[in-house]
Amino acid sequence: MLALAALLLSALALSGCATSIADMPLAGTPADAPARLKEPGAYLPVNDLPPDREDSTMDPKQRAKIQAELVAARDRQASSTAGKDTAAK
Repeated sequence: MLALAALLLSALALSGCATSIADMPLAGTPADAPARLKEPGAYLPVNDLPPDREDSTMDPKQRAKIQAELVAARDRQASSTAGKDTAAK
């Protein structure tokens, strides 16, 4: 008897993984719910690549200028925090 109950419970548990609550006949769908599609949606276009960019890449001079500005800002921050650390000690 116990084995039969365990078998029945396991069958119910496994069948619960295969069905959605919305598909159950007792639950139904709300009146204001949109209609379901007859066929599931298509797969996403995995192999489609985006179009090439129209903008050109940054020229090396502009890139070097921006890098120099960033390095200078980093050095200013490092020196100001180093001064605060030594003053706090």
